[in-house]
Amino acid sequence: MSTLFDQLKDKVATENKSIVFPEGLDERILTAASQLSAAGILTPILIGEKASIKQKAGEIAVDVSSCKILDPKEFAEFDLMVETFVERRKGKATEEDARKMLLDGNYFGTMLVYMNQADGLVSGATHSTADTVRPALQIIKTKEGIKKTSGVFVMVRDDEKYVFADCAINMAPEAQDLAEIAVESAVTADLFDVDPRIAMLSFSTKGSAKSEETEKVTEALQIAKEKNPSLVIDGEFQFDAAIVPSVAEKKAPDSVLNGDANTFIFPSLEAGNIGYKIAQRLGGFEAVGPVLQGLNKPVNDLSRGCSADDVFKLALITAAQA
Repeated sequence: MSTLFDQLKDKVATENKSIVFPEGLDERILTAASQLSAAGILTPILIGEKASIKQKAGEIAVDVSSCKILDPKEFAEFDLMVETFVERRKGKATEEDARKMLLDGNYFGTMLVYMNQADGLVSGATHSTADTVRPALQIIKTKEGIKKTSGVFVMVRDDEKYVFADCAINMAPEAQDLAEIAVESAVTADLFDVDPRIAMLSFSTKGSAKSEETEKVTEALQIAKEKNPSLVIDGEFQFDAAIVPSVAEKKAPDSVLNGDANTFIFPSLEAGNIGYKIAQRLGGFEAVGPVLQGLNKPVNDLSRGCSADDVFKLALITAAQA
């Protein structure tokens, strides 16, 4: 695991990226921010009242002097931000609405990213996933051609790395959604130095069973190929046929994947969530994520049970995405 994050450090250390942390009074955020700034990896932007943040940092004996601290109530460009927010929401928010909403750290921080005053955002230590993701979907929005964001876990065990998606966001993705998830997961895999070999998973391998569920995966495969013809991708596959060469030889001998897939697209959130937790708890893999993908700019969500180390790692990932 240390090798993975050492690689990410090397990627971002020379880029001088800035990452927003809307939860500027959280001890875990302050600890991670102080470590990131002290190491010169990136510039943390802490959101909140300056005096309160400095007092809290002093209480837990961390140095945030190299961090940037922004208080929405004192932000010099707040009027411009309000105007930009109203324009971005296209009639869905009045100026009065905007002034109230932008006092919220997540909305304020997301607008900093949208206005190119920060490169990415990490939140969720004290907020729900919805509180983190909603402003991103409303303001930053998804990339052209991508209708939905999705959540990836990178599963790491010693030198092994695999990408699992979607394990965090979309409960019942349609074929178009699965195709988008596959295309974006290839980008995420590259970020982690995984040369993506993508398997579209199901309970059937190459037509061994027929149902609406398997046909959805087959349709998603074709859409993904059309979206990005350079992808190394195939399906539909049972998991063993995707990762065990001897099984692949029997079940899918003509596939471009020869039992060596490393990026797995699950047919539903239920399957993906169960799958990554089994790998984590029984297989001894560490689950890095969820890493949100498909947005125009990176926003990532912490677990409320996260540690300072989790914050540090997710900030690295966010900076690498940027």
